[in-house]
Amino acid sequence: MEKKLGLSALTALVLSSMLGAGVFSLPQNMAQVASPMALMIGWAITGVGILLLAFAMLLLTRLRPELDGGIFTYAREGFGELIGFCSAWGYWLCAVIANVSYLVIVFSALSFFTDSPELRFFGDGNTWQAITGSSILLWIVHALVLRGVQTAAGINLVATLAKLLPLGLFIVLAGMAFSLDIFTLDFRGVELAMPVWEQVKGTMLITLWVFIGVEGAVVVSARAQNKRDVGRATLLAVLSALAVYLLVTLLSLGVIPRPELAEMRNPSMAGLMVRMMGSWGEVIIATGLIISVCGAYLSWTIMAAEVPLVAATYKAFPRMFARQNKNNAPAASLWLTNISVQVCLLLIWLTHSDYNTLLNIASEMILVPYFLVGAFLVKVAIRPLQRAVGIGACIYGLWLLYASGPLHLLLSVILYAPGLMVFIYARRTHHHDSKLRAGEQALIVFLLVAAVPATWILMG
Repeated sequence: MEKKLGLSALTALVLSSMLGAGVFSLPQNMAQVASPMALMIGWAITGVGILLLAFAMLLLTRLRPELDGGIFTYAREGFGELIGFCSAWGYWLCAVIANVSYLVIVFSALSFFTDSPELRFFGDGNTWQAITGSSILLWIVHALVLRGVQTAAGINLVATLAKLLPLGLFIVLAGMAFSLDIFTLDFRGVELAMPVWEQVKGTMLITLWVFIGVEGAVVVSARAQNKRDVGRATLLAVLSALAVYLLVTLLSLGVIPRPELAEMRNPSMAGLMVRMMGSWGEVIIATGLIISVCGAYLSWTIMAAEVPLVAATYKAFPRMFARQNKNNAPAASLWLTNISVQVCLLLIWLTHSDYNTLLNIASEMILVPYFLVGAFLVKVAIRPLQRAVGIGACIYGLWLLYASGPLHLLLSVILYAPGLMVFIYARRTHHHDSKLRAGEQALIVFLLVAAVPATWILMG
């Protein structure tokens, strides 16, 4: 009998998927674009928006507890088979590319311990040694998840607690070193020569990505011990992450003046720790970064493998991906995911290319499912308060799409278009006879047509 995930395991899954590498660079990233005043406004907007999205997921787990698989099933149930497939396809692709970035970051961080001016061993995570190490880690995690999602989630819980230790130490030390005079120096950001609202918009481009992964518990809801724990875990993880992000960014601005903080090398938290406790501070943060990214990678591997499984169960992905092994692990979809990650790693090594553009485009694909969560809640809401939460989540979803840039949304069509072939093939493997609605046919035509200018822009 399959062991189910309890509240602590679900909370750790969501929290670990959000707290990856980004938190260790937040002090410098924020100081570069915003004053303390703008930063506080930006976090207030993000906090309200992400809590609305978390509440929307919580309410949907109450209103429609039978819908396993979360954001895919919400999109499918609310807006049809094709929209549901696009939601699953976009989410899965984003997870694959995110996993590639996590593996690269792990070995880039390890270069702190191995590299010197005379020796480039792991480098930026794209040397042959780093790619070999990434591949070994990839298949170790693969074997771990094949032993059962519960086993992997248990290890993830330990990793999440381990990553909170260096973050907690940083917050305590920064709190002790905090100076109100330093924090209020140029409080409105006159030196930035930008109005406060422009500074706020600059923070949104950073806060945009640090909460990606908020849907983790909803994605694996079929494996939850208690369906009501899914919403609770999401809310608990969001509140915890929000508290960490707020404390890290605000306290940092009270330790070092903003202009000096903006010039620090990333991960900037390491430089701050050196100021507060000496050279050991850099070692602690580098170790914390590696543990944090490994934990996030494990969480995202679980989530990435779950999506094709659930989608195949609902006949949106080819039937073969619905297979599970004797440990009830999503074996077929896990092989699909990790072979895709391995191919991407080899391409990075062969081309030595910068894949950040691809990562930005893929990340855009996860924002559309977020918007659809709010839209589905508006559709199924029974009470006015539920509908208000749904509308708020929709507005936040639209804001995310705007803040991340309409161009990336257009370019994401390039990644959606090949998925249409998978969708058509999946219908055949399931002997699916129902015809697509007129709106779905129109969407297919739109995606294929839009892929032409999008490809032209990307090539240019």
